[in-house]
Amino acid sequence: MTRKILNRGLSITFFGHACFKIVSPDGTNIVIDPWLKNNPQAVDAFENVGKTDYILVSHGHGDHFGDTLELAEQSGATVISIHEISQYLLLKGIPEERNIGMNKGGTVVLGDTRVTMVHALHSSSITEDDHIIYAGDAAGFVMRFNNGFSLYYAGDTSVFGDMKLIADMYKPELAILPIGDHYVMGPEEGRWACQLINPHYVIPMHFGTFPVLTGTPDTFQKLMVKMPRVTIVVMKPGETIQ
Repeated sequence: MTRKILNRGLSITFFGHACFKIVSPDGTNIVIDPWLKNNPQAVDAFENVGKTDYILVSHGHGDHFGDTLELAEQSGATVISIHEISQYLLLKGIPEERNIGMNKGGTVVLGDTRVTMVHALHSSSITEDDHIIYAGDAAGFVMRFNNGFSLYYAGDTSVFGDMKLIADMYKPELAILPIGDHYVMGPEEGRWACQLINPHYVIPMHFGTFPVLTGTPDTFQKLMVKMPRVTIVVMKPGETIQ
């Protein structure tokens, strides 16, 4: 299913939980946090993800790092992640030419898209053979397109005061925010985040996948009634907006 929401020349597909595919106005295909195979919200997502030029990884937890290795190997995509995860990927066979490690505040150019890694308040680790591997800090991403449109993918995070700095510096028209509570922001924290970011549009994510994620879009929408300037776009898994 496809809806037209933003007439800005890009498309966004939601694959459930926190996984999105962004196709830029010039056709750059970017997949964020590709948890595709064992994601209960993403039936057949791995088979349907389509062309992938770049993969952005916000942190190492399995519901975000997910199928990064397999998708990168199958598609030939370049992976962009924090330094520690990029070093892990090197050990797993993703070569340097398709493996960009970076850190918060840094920017990389991916086709017609400038991607800046920004702060997130969350932990990050990779579980392998019953061992916990340190995976650096969790992060978010700001994506700025050649047509002037700016998108903020918060990743897993709590609300934090420097979201106002992200707003002032990058002026995102669209924010993709977690609202599920327990491991991330809940709806109330999401409302405070919107006050700091001041976007035109918000897509809620990271809700309903597990019973512990009790925050819902309905609750979020009720809390956001006092901010009518912000349009909330609730996407269903498999849906695309243009």
